[in-house]
Amino acid sequence: TNVKSVFLLQLKVLICRNYKGDVDMAEIDHFMPLLMQHEEEGLICPVISHGNVHFLWIKHSNLYLVAMTNKNSNASLVYSFLYKLVEVFTEYFKELEEESIQDNFVVVYELLDELMDFGFPQTTDSKILQEYITQEGAKLEVAKSKVPTTVTNAVSWRSEGIKYKKNEVFIDVIESINVLRGIEPGVNANGSVMSSDIVGSIKLKTMLSGMPELRLGLNDRVLFALTGRDKGKTVVMEDVKFHQCVRLSRFESDRTISFIPPDGESELMSYRINTHVKPLIWIESVIEKFSHSRVEIMVKAKGQFKKQSVANNVEVRVPVPSDADSPKFKTSTGHAKYVPEKNLVVWTIKSFPGGKEFLMRAHFGLPSVENDELEGKPPITVKFEIPYFTVSGIQVRYMKIIEKSGYQALPWVRYITQSGDYQLRTNV
Repeated sequence: TNVKSVFLLQLKVLICRNYKGDVDMAEIDHFMPLLMQHEEEGLICPVISHGNVHFLWIKHSNLYLVAMTNKNSNASLVYSFLYKLVEVFTEYFKELEEESIQDNFVVVYELLDELMDFGFPQTTDSKILQEYITQEGAKLEVAKSKVPTTVTNAVSWRSEGIKYKKNEVFIDVIESINVLRGIEPGVNANGSVMSSDIVGSIKLKTMLSGMPELRLGLNDRVLFALTGRDKGKTVVMEDVKFHQCVRLSRFESDRTISFIPPDGESELMSYRINTHVKPLIWIESVIEKFSHSRVEIMVKAKGQFKKQSVANNVEVRVPVPSDADSPKFKTSTGHAKYVPEKNLVVWTIKSFPGGKEFLMRAHFGLPSVENDELEGKPPITVKFEIPYFTVSGIQVRYMKIIEKSGYQALPWVRYITQSGDYQLRTNV
């Protein structure tokens, strides 16, 4: 990628690593003023230039991660590396924020040294890095100075000699539903669905001995077409992205998902299904204002999924005017609370069976001054999780586990559907 240096900063530089030494490190002082200037002008760009120096940056929480180069570098690779930095630091420190960086300066410097060498990425798998970059103190031993063979192996994501008493693989198929319901002329006050899609991922928790070969079979429509089988219930996956362990050439030739898995938890693949999705939880709302002295909100939630399924930990977040006070609530199930710092009513339902309808009424006092026209109309948002269910109908048809010692292993499969970006706009 030819990256010269990487910085982690807020309004000040927290930590940096100079990889090539041919760009003045003081150049970073120009980044924040230029970024703030671009924000004021509404011209925010992922690449900011100052003279012949280019800043490629991302924001995570309240931190900026900035790569600096003076060459015509491959921008997509630089951004992949910056997002990988976030992933590795999060796996090490649980949360990537100023405090975790300050508390782990030595480990962060070690990681920056191992993740990239002279401007080129090298070992970026956190499980392998954790074998020789630890957060615990250790005595200096000759044996410890040896780099794990995994770093130079063809299978760099898995160590040799792994042993388990019980060999198991847990497969989680997790789908997030993105829904935007908007308001169109001539449509009722609660609108119609303007856009929707499904973003899925298949996650593994692998507890297998040795170096097993795994083959995963899905009800992939392209695979069924190639093999001439009866289509039945199949899905078409788009934007498929695999973990590095998957043999891409094999997938491209015959759609076989074949791999030697990382040990422990990993994301095997992600995909998108671009299809019309009926909102699984439909929301209707009525808001009435009375002489600018009080407001009454009625929200109806309906489960539009199979009756034998249950949505867990449902949260319906209803925006209210910023000057609302004296809240009173009545719900047919669950409980509602006012969150004044976010100008929201949060209605929580622990268990929401399919086909059921529930009501929530809220009453607020309002001051006599009218300011609602200036506030806009934020959408109602919904959070939920439905186990043992996928909207797309994707299925794990088989998981074959082959290892030279010939042991038997158990694959376990779990399906989960959850809310993604789930916005329901109203015109009231």
